[in-house]
Amino acid sequence: MPRFVRSALIAASLALPALGGVGPVVANEETTLVSVNANMARVLRLSAPAATVIIGNPAVADVTIQDPQTLVLTGKSYGRTNMIILDSRGDPIADTIVEVTQLVSDTVTVFMGSQRTSLSCAPACQPTITLGDDGSYTSTVIMSSSMVNDAAR
Repeated sequence: MPRFVRSALIAASLALPALGGVGPVVANEETTLVSVNANMARVLRLSAPAATVIIGNPAVADVTIQDPQTLVLTGKSYGRTNMIILDSRGDPIADTIVEVTQLVSDTVTVFMGSQRTSLSCAPACQPTITLGDDGSYTSTVIMSSSMVNDAAR
């Protein structure tokens, strides 16, 4: 198995399936586009058992085979890539486009000049990290989160 596929499978296996009430998606020959939010995962149910799953750009999305007919797709970065699913004979089960988008509900983006920050406001606004946020803001949020985690140990 190619290294990038193996690393994609390992990384996606750490994600939680079907976050935020999003149900499973059935993938088959007719599926042309599958959407997933960045930093979230989605369950895909297949019409036939998969043996190999290939993601064109593992920087955009990861996938893991949960069982032969269940995949977990994880959005990593905004954009589009393709996903090819093969059976044990190497025949294609699906060849689809994966689109990774931003979850916009309950998220507020604040611009201060050219610096961008993000807040998750559900129900109270708290700092969150979103791709494209200012680097110093991102570092501060990560440091604060690490301090809280360290104090909880």
